[in-house]
Amino acid sequence: MEKSQISITKTIEMFLENIGLSRSENTEKTYRNAMNAFVDFITEKGIEPDNAIDALNEKIFGDYAKYLKAYSPSTESLYINVAKNYFEFLAAEEIKTFNLFQTKLLIKNRTRKPGIRLPQFPEHDIDKVLDYALNQIPLLPCENKNDQLINLRDSAFLVTLADTGLRIHEACNLRRGGIDWFSGKAVIIGKGNKEAVIRFSDRSIALLKKYINERSVLDGSTGIMLAALPVFARHDKGAGTKVLPITTKTGRLIVSERVEECLGKEAVGTITPHSFRHYFVTNVLKKSGNMKVAQEFARHSSITVTQRYTHLSDEDLDKKYDKIFNQ
Repeated sequence: MEKSQISITKTIEMFLENIGLSRSENTEKTYRNAMNAFVDFITEKGIEPDNAIDALNEKIFGDYAKYLKAYSPSTESLYINVAKNYFEFLAAEEIKTFNLFQTKLLIKNRTRKPGIRLPQFPEHDIDKVLDYALNQIPLLPCENKNDQLINLRDSAFLVTLADTGLRIHEACNLRRGGIDWFSGKAVIIGKGNKEAVIRFSDRSIALLKKYINERSVLDGSTGIMLAALPVFARHDKGAGTKVLPITTKTGRLIVSERVEECLGKEAVGTITPHSFRHYFVTNVLKKSGNMKVAQEFARHSSITVTQRYTHLSDEDLDKKYDKIFNQ
């Protein structure tokens, strides 16, 4: 069978299978939902999914953009970009050739721009979680050495997220040798494959040292150079005597489990690892009053991104509003 005669359904499955090999499970689900919407759309246009791929062309994007107006702007943007990726996949696999320039032009001209979402997070709840991390988690009762290490690790992990502005994958990728323990700094490869200097607070360094000191016997038994070992390690049965880095999934579980312990089940999901980054940027703005400093510490490529946080740190405006309207 010629590639041009392969059914639309078959090519979609090929596309989603390709996504599944290179993306997370959640991303694959999102792509599948987007392609389901695309199938619904072409069916309404009288194009059966079992038809050959030749039934599709780049002009369909104009109608698809109109079809997606029933969705939110952000969902519209996501779904039409998934469809674009699908068309690019078909072209790359030489299943069908499209005018990709025209496709991208249609996307640019006919899709709405999602509004900029202001970062939202429960600041006072994060304060409570940090107090819990500093003063209670390290003292929780433990049945064995692993439980003690988990408590010390989680305490250091939460405070490190809040005091450095590290993204979760950056924190999980930290290595012992990457931190200058005397200056309290580390050089990391961050978003966009850019090298950046991270600064650690005195309290985060103290918690990290306490955790790693308690891990010294385990680390020393690996036969691996200490500098190459992860800062945040696994302490589950699956790791055994190996010192393996925690995954981003584990990092998210640390946050959700400790939030539940501190604030209750209803608070789970209201605070994520990225909430601590918002907390960090807002603290820098509050205490420095300097947008450029906040941009540098947050490692934002554009100060426009940092400006989204100004509404969160301007307590004076809140007080003035209350004085005018609420007294």
